Amino acid sequence: MPPRTLSLFAALVLLTSCAGPARVSTSTATPVPTAPPAAVSTPVPAVPTPVQPTVVRTATPVPNATSPQMAPPAAPTPTVAPPPTPAATPTAVPPTPTPVPAQTSTPTAEPAAPTAAPVPTPTRSAVAMPRGRVDPLLVVDVYEAALVSPGTTLLPVQVDSPRIVEVNALGEVLWEYRIPNALRAFTNPGFDAELLSNDHILFVLPGNGVYEVDRSGTIVWSYRTTKISHDADRLPNGNTIFVFGNNDTRDDPQVVEVDPGGKVVWSWYAKDHFDRAPYRDVSSEGWTHTNSVQRLANGNTQICLRNFQLVAEVDPRGAVVRTMGEGSLDGPHDPVLLAGGNLLVATQNTLAVNRGKPQAAIEIDGTTGAIVWGYPIAFASWPVRDANRLANGNTLITGSTTIVEVTPQRNVVWQLRLNRTIQPGPESAGLGFYKADRIAGR
Repeated sequence: MPPRTLSLFAALVLLTSCAGPARVSTSTATPVPTAPPAAVSTPVPAVPTPVQPTVVRTATPVPNATSPQMAPPAAPTPTVAPPPTPAATPTAVPPTPTPVPAQTSTPTAEPAAPTAAPVPTPTRSAVAMPRGRVDPLLVVDVYEAALVSPGTTLLPVQVDSPRIVEVNALGEVLWEYRIPNALRAFTNPGFDAELLSNDHILFVLPGNGVYEVDRSGTIVWSYRTTKISHDADRLPNGNTIFVFGNNDTRDDPQVVEVDPGGKVVWSWYAKDHFDRAPYRDVSSEGWTHTNSVQRLANGNTQICLRNFQLVAEVDPRGAVVRTMGEGSLDGPHDPVLLAGGNLLVATQNTLAVNRGKPQAAIEIDGTTGAIVWGYPIAFASWPVRDANRLANGNTLITGSTTIVEVTPQRNVVWQLRLNRTIQPGPESAGLGFYKADRIAGR
């Protein structure tokens, strides 16, 4: 090769090697204050975070409507069918009368949980990612495709017009259901949504009821009650179990299970077990403000009593088998019993003795109550409301303005951000994100 040609080639190589991948910027929202519930003032052990969590960013920028300067993805996008078109606002079916609670039968057990949670490995989904429409309010600015647990994410969004959306890994909207105008007043504080086995969506409107909607946007089942708070689950036999924590009193059942016809077939009263010091005089948005229920594989029921700072497991007769989290939990939300017996829970640290400590998702030893794993949430995304262990061992954590997926080593491999500032105020605690579920195989 001639010397002049060789020099030009070397210069070209040098210029090429200096180019770097595009970066994606992030922003934070205004912090959301949370009113402290009154309860036993027990300091909570610190979350074990010896080093700042490492945020892993994808080398390929994620396309979104709010970052016009970012380059498009390097790899071509697979061609898939367009996302479903959201239906017009449905007309709710007539309310189902609320029956008088009666404890009449044995509750239904959930299927057995997996025996162990696998450690994440760099694997990719065999299913091509479905593509949807860009939503300027939903921005994915961290996405490490090889480490993310594959699937779509279902979540309620409480900003402007409250809705439930299903998004892909890029934050594109694949499906959407807007809450009817007549029901929008019941989305604060926080409403829950989950996918059912028939591909319908079950969602809760606090102080109003629980609803089942199909993918066309038609409400096909409902149970109306002013006492319902944040959580409802459909059981394998078709019954629905939910919590009565919305300004509950001692005379209210804190958990109710109804059959498809709306008949109460099982209920549980906290007063039968906790009408004593130090629980008797507690009050914040109700006596217990029960906010979560889970039917366990052994037939027992796990109940989160937020104002008591504990999680109770009760048998089919209603007797308390054990309590978990006393001394470790403060403002617990949405606890999940993991394979092996540990408890994964979002904790808000609202008691005076813990105020100022980071809100976090923590895993506690089911026997000792010791914190064995934790991930603190940035102040701008308080309050933290939900934590789920995913199939690959990662953890999906929901704060008010950010949803993150982190590895056991606390590395962020996916982040969905609400592109809106939430101003502090009386209604701010219920705005933004509340819960999120990863749907595998979609």
